[in-house]
Amino acid sequence: MIGIIMGSDSDLKIMSEAAEMLEEFGINYEITVVSAHRTPERMFDYAQTARERGLKVIIAGAGGAAHLPGMVASLTTLPVIGVPIKSRNSIDGWDSVLSILQMPGGVPVATVALDGAKNAGILAAQMIGSFDEKIAAKLAMFKKELSDKVMKAVEKMERKEKES
Repeated sequence: MIGIIMGSDSDLKIMSEAAEMLEEFGINYEITVVSAHRTPERMFDYAQTARERGLKVIIAGAGGAAHLPGMVASLTTLPVIGVPIKSRNSIDGWDSVLSILQMPGGVPVATVALDGAKNAGILAAQMIGSFDEKIAAKLAMFKKELSDKVMKAVEKMERKEKES
C-alpha cells in the first residue's frame, strides 16, 4: 500500500524507521532502492506504475542533491512524502532539505524533517487513515499513547518537586 524508496542502500538505516511505523499500524509496504541519478529508467518505471501496483503513498528519501522525491512526484499523481537525509557528502543536510522543500508550483512534495523517516511513516499512515477506519483507530490509539507518556512524565516530575 505504501512505497518506501531511497536513493542509496546507505539510506536504509534512516528509511527503515518509516517501515517500522507502518508495521506498527499494520500497513503493508514495499521498500527498495531507486536512484534518480544512477537508475533514472527504474525511477520512471517505479513512479509511473505505482498506482496500478496498488500503492497509495510514496515515501522517498534522498541525501545530497535529493532529486528523487521531486522527480517521482513529477511522474505520479500519488502523494509523495520526501525525507531529506544527511549524507556524508551533504552540506550539513541543508542541501537535501532545500532540494525537497523548494518544489515548483504544481509538483508538491510533503517534506518532513532531516532524517525524519519516522514522521514520514506516521504521515503516510494518516493519509491512509483518512479513508480507512481501522488505521484511523490505530492512529488515535498511538496519539493517546503519546499523550499518556507525557502525562506520566508530568506526574513523575511533579512528585519529585513535591518531595524536594
